[in-house]
Amino acid sequence: MKASPFLRDFLGSGAAVLVALPSAIAFGLSVYGPLGEGYASRGALSGIVGTIVIGLVAPLLGGTAKLVSAPCAPAAAVLSVFVLEQVRSGASDPALVPVFVGIAVLFAGLIQVVMGFLGGGKLIKYIPYPVVTGYLSGLGILIVISQLPLLFGIPFQVLFLGSLDPLETNPVSPIIGLVTIVAMIVFGRISKRFPATVLSLLVGIGTYWGLSLFYPGLQSSANNSFIVGTVVPEGQNILTGFGENIFGLVKLRFFELKSIVIPAFTLGFLLSIDTLKTCLVIDLYSKERHDSDRELMGQGIANGMSSLFGGIAGAGTLGPSMVNLTSGGKTKLSGFLVGVFAFIIVFFFAPLLKWIPVATLAGVLSVVGFRMVDWKSVGLLRNSSTVFDFFVIVCVVIAAISTSLLFAAGVGIALAIFLFLRDQIRSSVIKRSYFGDRRFSKKRRLPFELDELEKKGRQNSIFELQGQLFFGTTEQLLNHLEPFLKESKNIILDFKRVVTIDFTAVNLLKQIHSRLASNEGRLILSSVSTSFSTGYNVRNYLGSLGLGDSSSHLELFDSLDEALEFVEEEILQEADLDPNKNLPYLHLNQFQFFEPFPKKLVRKFEKHAREIKCSSGEFLFKKGDISDEMFFIRKGTIRIHLPLEGNRFHHLASFGKGDFFGDMAFLDQDPRSADAVAIEESLLYVISRKKFDKYVKDIPEFGNLYFESLAFTLSKRLRLNHLELTALDEH
Repeated sequence: MKASPFLRDFLGSGAAVLVALPSAIAFGLSVYGPLGEGYASRGALSGIVGTIVIGLVAPLLGGTAKLVSAPCAPAAAVLSVFVLEQVRSGASDPALVPVFVGIAVLFAGLIQVVMGFLGGGKLIKYIPYPVVTGYLSGLGILIVISQLPLLFGIPFQVLFLGSLDPLETNPVSPIIGLVTIVAMIVFGRISKRFPATVLSLLVGIGTYWGLSLFYPGLQSSANNSFIVGTVVPEGQNILTGFGENIFGLVKLRFFELKSIVIPAFTLGFLLSIDTLKTCLVIDLYSKERHDSDRELMGQGIANGMSSLFGGIAGAGTLGPSMVNLTSGGKTKLSGFLVGVFAFIIVFFFAPLLKWIPVATLAGVLSVVGFRMVDWKSVGLLRNSSTVFDFFVIVCVVIAAISTSLLFAAGVGIALAIFLFLRDQIRSSVIKRSYFGDRRFSKKRRLPFELDELEKKGRQNSIFELQGQLFFGTTEQLLNHLEPFLKESKNIILDFKRVVTIDFTAVNLLKQIHSRLASNEGRLILSSVSTSFSTGYNVRNYLGSLGLGDSSSHLELFDSLDEALEFVEEEILQEADLDPNKNLPYLHLNQFQFFEPFPKKLVRKFEKHAREIKCSSGEFLFKKGDISDEMFFIRKGTIRIHLPLEGNRFHHLASFGKGDFFGDMAFLDQDPRSADAVAIEESLLYVISRKKFDKYVKDIPEFGNLYFESLAFTLSKRLRLNHLELTALDEH
């Protein structure tokens, strides 16, 4: 029998809370550990409260199915470093530090809400991987370092600020911590069904009670620094600390507020990354899509609520979420039930939680921190193209460990910009390049015109640009164009795939224009009618900087096809090959198509052709029409286009005076495959296949010549297409 959705959510959340709650207690201890043993219970309670509040609020407002939100490693790393810096500086009353932590969490939540409201959920995804992995690796190392005092049972002040006497160390904490670490590693490899965190926690507790046989003092909770201690002091509950952080705002001095702002920004940024990273993994397994901005706002409100109740910050956590997913969780209710179960555990089993060994939680966190370090990134050294990426990771890690998370964030952002510039400079700004004898406009030419274009086409050089034209890529563009500046009559630069262009690139274009003009050449810019993503119109922008329509030796066109048609017409006009160019319209015997025919047969056939006149914008046929007619253009221009959705169309070809079209339906009599529309007043001969067959039945010689001429012209068109396809493939 198939389990109900609620039962699946119930089972999934039950398994997830066994992972989330112990980890949250460990994170809380990590945050308040620098304040000394007296704050252990405060730390444990802050982790528990965070699990309850964030677990209840985030699923309702964020809404990502199967996501479990709870205190996490990045939050523990940032906040523990913040607390440690407060202790080292000695500028603040230790009793106020928990209030500062709460305010930092509150500000971080507000930052997440603002980021979500402004659409920051989409932007965070574009942070380079080396920066993120370096930051997270640095946080992992900081977590491990922060757990060393708890693993060895030595006060933070002694380990980090004072001298250590090996004779004063107690073996209880190191033994428990080491056993827990080994258990985490072993169970993580051999057990897929039960969470390694829970099993390691049980092993650590068992080790503690085993050692109590040799150290009887461990059997008493009074003044016992080896255990968490009373989580909820007598006479208090999880609501006792409600609002304490808000009231603490009035006690803040300016320099203290300043010290909180930076960790808050860092915390909000990291929690957002951790959440969205987890959401992406869940999407992969569940084949669904989350709403990044909504999730950020939900997480921010949840963190703000957690701070009001004295809890630490959290995020969408990968470990508990995957346990929830694999254990049956299906909807966002499963994430909500994690908060409910955490509350039930604290309400009914709080006396048992105090016996959790501190060293066990430190061991669990040490493994978590170790796994946060991306050790595989060392493999980037094997490839010369990724050595710099490894350098970025190392720089961010060193900055996080040796200075501050703020400086590490600054280093990460600076290197992210550098990585972006490097990738832009590496990528070619020229997508394709070819001469004019390999790339033609969509205006179909007569065979003798095609021959001339192939012969003279190399005087035109065409470059399809792409990406960013800015100071980092101008040298690359100039180097590529340099060999063509003296030899080409026309250089066409197509901007269709250009994302943006800066002042430096425009100045380079002005230099290219000047050099071409000095040799009586011409710079032609195409696809300059559209606006870039930055919002400005390309044509207006170029014109304002001296590359406008009025500039000599410069032409601007809305499309590459228009630019190609312009240079083709220039070549054909110079060649002056068309003897009929001055005629207002043509008769059949003046078409090149009928040149091989006896004039007598053509004049006789002309009587069987129907003459039509159409105005600009008039359709001769539309896609799907049934027709067997072929058209010869006596005057004007006809455009063939493929209709698309939304009243759009794709321009396939244009045919001018002396050419023909409609031959496909004439040959196979299938429905029309595209539309034909006159773009100016036109005169045409229309030849029906039915009438044609009737005529050639009596004069088969004419039919043979007709199909021979048709085959010749179509083969020329196919050769032209072959040249263009070859050019596209080669370049």
